[in-house]
Amino acid sequence: MDYEQRAREVIECEIEGLKTVCDHIDDQFSEAVDLILRCLTAKGKIVVTGVGKNLHIADKLSATFASTGATSVVLHPTQALHGDLGVLSRGDVVLALSYSGASDELLSILPVINRLGIPIIAMTAVPDSQLAACSAVILSVEVGREACPFNMAPTTSTTATLALGDALAMVLLDARGFKKEDYALLHPAGAIGRTLLLRVSDIMRTHDRLASVTESANVEAALFAMTQARAGSVAVVDNDNKVLGIFTDGDLRRHVAREGLLALPIRELMTANPINVTPDQLAVNVLKIYEDHAIDDLLVVDADGRLVGAIDIQDLPKLKIL
Repeated sequence: MDYEQRAREVIECEIEGLKTVCDHIDDQFSEAVDLILRCLTAKGKIVVTGVGKNLHIADKLSATFASTGATSVVLHPTQALHGDLGVLSRGDVVLALSYSGASDELLSILPVINRLGIPIIAMTAVPDSQLAACSAVILSVEVGREACPFNMAPTTSTTATLALGDALAMVLLDARGFKKEDYALLHPAGAIGRTLLLRVSDIMRTHDRLASVTESANVEAALFAMTQARAGSVAVVDNDNKVLGIFTDGDLRRHVAREGLLALPIRELMTANPINVTPDQLAVNVLKIYEDHAIDDLLVVDADGRLVGAIDIQDLPKLKIL
């Protein structure tokens, strides 16, 4: 057997199935979106259910709905018969996944769902199935064949169901005006959240960790301030705390051979008008500034140019920004 060719055949079969499902999208899809929007507006939730492989697809789809701001839970049909039907509430909508529309476990909970007046959106390949007959909306996941050589193992059909469910989730996202900032709020511990939520004000050094001296100070005083703050740089400010320059460890190394270095005025050795950022800027943008200008320290100023903080590149790894 040519393993690589067989792999291509499987993927091509699934692509063919996806094209078929795409071609079958009609006004029923729009009805499903409107139905879910009404449900979510009324503070209801999307209850996703299925049997076998479709239960795994239900897990993924429910997680996608939830992570994009649409409240959702998974209902295991078998467990539902032993008490889990309690997760259902009037105002919810059920998204039922069954290629045949005839899964016994799923059919057994339909009467309860209907008695509660909860609308069902069926994702099935059989429009005249029992599941379809109990549903308010029917979304076709019919495919020509499974990728399985026996046309039995759910492969193309589950891929199609997953893709159509993803399409539903993404259309809902757009329809609800869900933004990247909303997404970040639901993912605060991950890279996405850090990228979209952390501001310079969240990571900058302040108070006793912020080294600064006035322009009248000498190098010795500047080094003392850096040591006290355990910082790699010191800001040079005027009497109104407006930033005039910055002096760094690198500047010290470049001038270390100068006679009487410690007594020299810091204004003679500082880098005047240094690059700075404001507290409201995204923290992730700091990385680009470091890379573009090959620097390790940034001062943070307010709208009037007054010193409010500093950022040391060595702080970024522990904040998981690098």
